[in-house]
Amino acid sequence: MKKVIVTAALPYANGKLHLGHLRSTYIPADAFVRYLRMKGYDAIYICGTDEHGTPISVRAEQEGKSPKEVADYYHELIKEDLVRMGCSFDNFSRTTKPLHYEITRKFFEKLLERGYVEKKEVEQLYCPKCERFLPDRYVEGTCPYCGNPSARGDICEACGRYLVATELKDPRCILCGTTPILKKSEHFFFKLSALEGFLKKWIQENPKLPANVKNYVLNWLRGGLRDWCITRDMKWGVPVPGYENKVFYVWFDAPIGYISSTVEWAEKKGDEKAWEDYWKGGGEIYHFLGKDNIYQHAIFWTGMLKAHGEFGLPTAIVAGEFLTLEGKKMSKSRGWLVEIGDYLSRHDPDPLRYYLLASSPLSKDADFSWKEYARRNNDELADILGNFVHRTLTFIYKRYGGKVPEPKELDERDEEILDKMKEIVQRFCEDMESFEFHSAAKRLIELAALGNKYLNEKEPWKKTVEEGRTTFYICAQLVKALALLMAPIMPFSAEKLWKMLGMEGSVHDQRWSDISRPVPPGTSIGKPEPLFRKISESEVEEERRKLEERSRRALYVTAQEFARMDIRVGEIVDATRIDERRVLLKISIGRTVKQTVAGIGEWYDAKELVGRQVVVLTNIEPRRIKGYESNCMILAAEDGEGLSLLVPDRKVERGAKVK
Repeated sequence: MKKVIVTAALPYANGKLHLGHLRSTYIPADAFVRYLRMKGYDAIYICGTDEHGTPISVRAEQEGKSPKEVADYYHELIKEDLVRMGCSFDNFSRTTKPLHYEITRKFFEKLLERGYVEKKEVEQLYCPKCERFLPDRYVEGTCPYCGNPSARGDICEACGRYLVATELKDPRCILCGTTPILKKSEHFFFKLSALEGFLKKWIQENPKLPANVKNYVLNWLRGGLRDWCITRDMKWGVPVPGYENKVFYVWFDAPIGYISSTVEWAEKKGDEKAWEDYWKGGGEIYHFLGKDNIYQHAIFWTGMLKAHGEFGLPTAIVAGEFLTLEGKKMSKSRGWLVEIGDYLSRHDPDPLRYYLLASSPLSKDADFSWKEYARRNNDELADILGNFVHRTLTFIYKRYGGKVPEPKELDERDEEILDKMKEIVQRFCEDMESFEFHSAAKRLIELAALGNKYLNEKEPWKKTVEEGRTTFYICAQLVKALALLMAPIMPFSAEKLWKMLGMEGSVHDQRWSDISRPVPPGTSIGKPEPLFRKISESEVEEERRKLEERSRRALYVTAQEFARMDIRVGEIVDATRIDERRVLLKISIGRTVKQTVAGIGEWYDAKELVGRQVVVLTNIEPRRIKGYESNCMILAAEDGEGLSLLVPDRKVERGAKVK
């Protein structure tokens, strides 16, 4: 059997997954691997949590925990949510396992041996207050391309450009606000530029690479490739051999997690060499991921595999575009998202799997709305698919003693229906193999609609039991075909239907070639039950209410939170211009004097500010800006004309508290 490995991008173990993750990556990958298994391929589904990198270490420092504690907590939540959604992983590992550390080290040493890694001394941002080098996510500043003042050290989310932390204007340490300095540090670089010609040719000539991936990567390649720094000065991560406080960059070690997870799978099954058949033996490799991970997989990872020399290259990289929610971008900070666990607390997994696959091509953005979700569930799954199945099985159960009837001679329409059934199954297979999952999902409804039409044409309820035998025999064959088509997309409902039809074994152990083998007359069916429940309008409104409420809660500040803010009236006693935008202010607040670096230089002359009363947040965490400590914040209003300082409407005592 052909060896195939399907991977899903390793989720960061620093937060819960939401519907967008399911749509872009985990459900398409699961549907594809389930299809391949039924096709007869030896296909395995590999994943795990990505537990290194600065997002996890930053969160850990903010919460006063160790990075491992954060990763432990979210690893279990993520795995449970994905398995409950039907993801049929053969192995779900972790990048914090010793096995992964060992394999990453060996991978690095192989690249070093083959001349694809070199050591360079470079200038890095260093925080003098924290006394540490600042990896990319520990730095924020102004994007040099679009001017976004909150760009991260690795990417600007406003314009989408990948950045090097030293490119940022006005950088600051996210932990203490200090302006970092440049300090030399020794790092390892992967010679990505040496592979530019190969990568461009591989992208252009790969026949299975979807158009959205190919176009995205070729656009990046137009700017040329730079050698890639694959180490970081920090303690959390896979240690670099020979260094105490240096680890591999997370995007170097994370994709190696696909290999280490496969090795772990082989060890668990008692055949330690089995993984090589997939990675080294000419097997096919399919990577499923979100749009924001295309660059790292198609360029970094493919380049790493090519440079290593012993592993196969990806057969295809399948990237799902973004999912919006009720027409708006999902946002954790705004509470505008539906987490997987929250969804599963009230709804079944299969209707969501169907909706996420059927709503739009994977290569285009899609939207999730509760109203449209309920419509598809009710109109397509319940009223078309579920209705045909229930009509067929109920008639067989009541009129034929629960046994599939013996047919009479098939007429032209009967033969036509069976031929059409085989044609739909063939098109389903073609859709799945070309990653057109939205079309494949719709084949289910097409086949069920064909069955309903056939039943309505034949009207067997108007005929005798004897005269209706052939019709229900044909319908039983359609129900079996539906169970097979449903298996990759709606695995739980498919298994339930398979059992109701009285078939042996599991539907997931069947092959597509079984479609031509009919359900034998006399097969005893189980008592029919509805496959899908309808979702009421009140449920839709309740879900929308919960979403809006969650979003409001994320935006609200509680009375207790507001009480923690010490806002007072102060008087500016000194003002010095630092540059065109910034002014250093000393503000008298009662018996104390605070100072702040305020970006008001475009609208106020420093000398004119002295003596003015302003409203000040006094207990904000101090940070250094342009080399000056800023330990308070003045409040101002912003409109189309610029900034306007907030002032009391009459002179009040310095230090008066704002309530």
